[in-house]
Amino acid sequence: MRVKNKKTIAFLTLAVSVLLGYWLWLSLRPVEVVAVHDNGNHSYVLVRSFPLTDKGKINWWLKNKDMLKAKYDIPKPSSSGYFTIIFWDFGDGYKEEGKYDRLCFDDMKTKVNCIEKDAVFSIDKSRNFGVTFTVYDGDNYRLGQNSDIIKVESN
Repeated sequence: MRVKNKKTIAFLTLAVSVLLGYWLWLSLRPVEVVAVHDNGNHSYVLVRSFPLTDKGKINWWLKNKDMLKAKYDIPKPSSSGYFTIIFWDFGDGYKEEGKYDRLCFDDMKTKVNCIEKDAVFSIDKSRNFGVTFTVYDGDNYRLGQNSDIIKVESN
């Protein structure tokens, strides 16, 4: 009976180690900004390997917002200071519009100018709410006056 328990414990330890290693590998991959498309004060950023957690996404934005401004000139606020940036998972790349509900970019003069609608994160700045973060598979947050991140309670 003891041998069976040792084998079970060894198997479970190995399985947990493999899963933790895979999760660690996923969370440590660098984010790849594939392309940026603009539509007025809205910017669409196509990414690969975006962080998995809400905290990881927000921290990535806070760490990289200056780089995005310098390299891609985003955000591009309206005259009143408002802007929206949506990060989309680039997935399998650009596709033709097809019969599915895809997001297409008019600034590309080709038929292969659409992506699957898989938003992973967005940042909005408005007069009433300030800077807010939307995590599409999680919760909403806002940037507090002291640069603290505050979870927005949903009703």
